[in-house]
Amino acid sequence: MNTHAVDISDIETFLAKSANIKAVVVGDLMLDEYLWGATERISPEAPVPIVNVGREDLRLGGAGNVVNNLRVLGAQVALASVLGDDQDGEVIRERLQRAQVDVDALVHDHRRTTSRKTRILSGNQQMMRIDRESTQEVEPQVEAQLLQKLSLKIAAADVVYLSDYGKGVLSKTLIQGIIEQAKKHKTPVIVDPKGTDYTRYCGATLLTPNRKEASLATGINIKDHSTLCAAGAQILKMAQLEALVLTRSEQGMSIFQHNAEPVHLPTRGREVYDVSGAGDTVLTVVGLGLAAGFSLEQAAFMANIAAGVVVGKVGTSTASPAELVEAAGFLIAGSQTKICDPHALQIVLRRLRQMGRKVVFTNGCFDILHAGHVSYLQRARELGDLLVLGLNSDASVRRLKGETRPLVPEADRAVILAALACVDYVVIFEEDTPLELISLLQPDVLVKGNDYAEEEVVGAELVRQWGGRVALMPFVTGRSTTALVNKISGNTP
Repeated sequence: MNTHAVDISDIETFLAKSANIKAVVVGDLMLDEYLWGATERISPEAPVPIVNVGREDLRLGGAGNVVNNLRVLGAQVALASVLGDDQDGEVIRERLQRAQVDVDALVHDHRRTTSRKTRILSGNQQMMRIDRESTQEVEPQVEAQLLQKLSLKIAAADVVYLSDYGKGVLSKTLIQGIIEQAKKHKTPVIVDPKGTDYTRYCGATLLTPNRKEASLATGINIKDHSTLCAAGAQILKMAQLEALVLTRSEQGMSIFQHNAEPVHLPTRGREVYDVSGAGDTVLTVVGLGLAAGFSLEQAAFMANIAAGVVVGKVGTSTASPAELVEAAGFLIAGSQTKICDPHALQIVLRRLRQMGRKVVFTNGCFDILHAGHVSYLQRARELGDLLVLGLNSDASVRRLKGETRPLVPEADRAVILAALACVDYVVIFEEDTPLELISLLQPDVLVKGNDYAEEEVVGAELVRQWGGRVALMPFVTGRSTTALVNKISGNTP
């Protein structure tokens, strides 16, 4: 499979459709607690480091992290699980309600303890983990209550997720009941499995185990391509799946389907800090992709990009739409990473501005790039943190300059401009003026040549309305595309 399984427009379509997808998540809920601090000395009581806690963070974990991933991407979520009748159970319920998650199928059981995992970290290094939880299977009457509550939820769902952490909520009876109901409505069931008995998930659409889990389930030591393929084929058969997405940590993921060669996707993380939660992200995006009508290969490709974002963060995390678009832009475009779709760039710039980055915008035809252009763009870039260049399309140039122009087609002009270190993004626009593009991207600084008066600059009034400013930049004397064209054509001495 080539790396262009999807493009930026596919990512945009995926994000747009995600907002209308109804997902049901069933599984083990827990609280992930992080205690961050500095370690500067050893305890006098025992040979252990002392962590001076400076920051605390409490997050939804387990199936809750799947919910987090879904909500970040805009999906509508109904959640079914069993919590203890305790304070942590109430904390989870309240957080889910604040996140606008349907909690009608949440059940509280006084015989259980709500799971909380406390991680103590110094720097980015985890020093210790403390677990408080119940792991016995839920009582049969509670199981029946869950399945009854799920009946209407599954009937209205576009995708069902089973997030199994082995804490007792997903018994084999409940799993098979859910799969049976989902099949009646032709709804895909996506499973993050646990344990060694994958026959529990028999009939699910697909499983997303990691390499270690797959090795344990099959008894095959996955150490090379041959053993990887053998394990994948065995899981497909034993669980009677339609497909399998096997994650391989820093080595990416592999897709297995019946009567097809495995597809292997390399990792897309720029830096790997923490793989916890990446499996939840893969599970989430693959399911949403299938529900949105993408092929499994496309859904897995997008999931791989999202997982690459998540492993660059510490702790169970999510990939936002902006991060997904930005990461996809770097990956999909290859050597042309700076050439962007305007709507995709809008999402990226919104996130960068939230981070305090100042966006500079300029535009032009840039038919034959010369020293005057380069100097102008370098000086424009100095006015902020990044420079966006709006490039007139070929049709736009013809309307402005005449039928003999441009000499260089838009695709080539974009590549040449993107190669400049001072240019961060290039966007091609079809209109005669960049007014619509400026309105969409909302730059902080609008730059134009000083052959214009400020009141003549297209978009100047708009930029001032949102608190931006207009900068007029001098050109290098004696440098112009028109002069070059005339010299080449012999119209000047």
